[in-house]
Amino acid sequence: MSNYLYTSDPVKARERLKAVIKRTPLIYNARLSEKYDCQVFLKREDLQAVRSYKLRGAYNMISQLSEEQLSKGVVCASAGNHAQGVAFSCRELNTRGVIFMPEITPKQKIDQTRMFGNGMIEIILVGDTFDDCLKEALAYTDENQMTFVPPFDNYNIIEGQGTVAVEIMEDLPDTDIVIIPVGGGGLAAGTGSYLKQVNPSVRLLGVEPEGAPSMHKAFEAGRPETLQSINRFVDGASVKRVGELTFPICRDVLDQIILVPEGKVCTTILRLYNEEAIVAEPAGALSVAALDLCADQIKGKKVVCIVSGGNNDIERMQEIKELSLLYEGLKHYFVIRFPQRPGALKMFVNNVLGPGDDITRFEFIKKTERESGPALVGIELKSADDYAALIQRMEAHRFDYKPINQDQTLFEYLV
Repeated sequence: MSNYLYTSDPVKARERLKAVIKRTPLIYNARLSEKYDCQVFLKREDLQAVRSYKLRGAYNMISQLSEEQLSKGVVCASAGNHAQGVAFSCRELNTRGVIFMPEITPKQKIDQTRMFGNGMIEIILVGDTFDDCLKEALAYTDENQMTFVPPFDNYNIIEGQGTVAVEIMEDLPDTDIVIIPVGGGGLAAGTGSYLKQVNPSVRLLGVEPEGAPSMHKAFEAGRPETLQSINRFVDGASVKRVGELTFPICRDVLDQIILVPEGKVCTTILRLYNEEAIVAEPAGALSVAALDLCADQIKGKKVVCIVSGGNNDIERMQEIKELSLLYEGLKHYFVIRFPQRPGALKMFVNNVLGPGDDITRFEFIKKTERESGPALVGIELKSADDYAALIQRMEAHRFDYKPINQDQTLFEYLV
């Protein structure tokens, strides 16, 4: 096991955090339990003071700085939950914080961070990407002799995240399986190390977004590796490289890494909202989204899913719905060249579309060839099973079509 297991003390850290964090509930979910023939409990970190677990690690690290370090202040780079955790901690500990965010950060996240800081922080917007932002933050830290607060790769950060596991074990000591979202590995390392210490037989499943499998790749390579490109949709768990400190701990304590498609995450977000009134951000929905992918091994077990955060920007909901429909096979895009004969468009609507099909997008690609040139057509189906019949009808009526859902380059260019 990792040496870290013998040096961290999440129980003591929990006492340190007691006055600041909420003791989030572990809630039995009857619907998911019935669906998967097991007992599913949701650890609701979306109900934390800053609506994510990130406060635990940030406060645990900053609160242990010396008086001299606190007098000089702290710096972090983040466009999301870590920034809010650091801001909240600066306010509580009366220390100055400088928070670097990419220039493209949504105003809602900037406003939330400023609110939690309540006058104790300065926000600097710089760069188009997180990597640009991080570079500037580290340079600023050195120039001003301040303390940098990393999002995951620090033992005090890891220890603070481990307090989630202390609460789980107090509420459900005979837990069989815990499903943990994985980004840089701070939450998985902190909770995983404590859980394995208290109950070595507990099975720990780490979950990553399919488009950002940094821990999965590190497991394969035996060391952290930097991914050339990632899908940033699950922004709270999408990193190019996992931590140098978190990796060996996760390697020791995680029994399996599960990769979940981004579209499935979107379906889970919508279901949690519609069926449970839970507002989960993409990273927060990862653990619940993984249940389908481990259904066989959780039967008859007591399963805890960590819902890691609920900072979901309402402006993203249309994108979330779209990605869900695409994943579920309910929405399809085509480039269609309509036959050059009278009434072709009318024939398409009346004879090709099924009774449950709906055109959600229609535009001619070449504006100079309206009525005869190729058109981009988006069609939403009532059931994924209706797709084969739609294709048959297009071919029977001699429509020249090209599906573009799976053609990533063409899809991104046109849709």
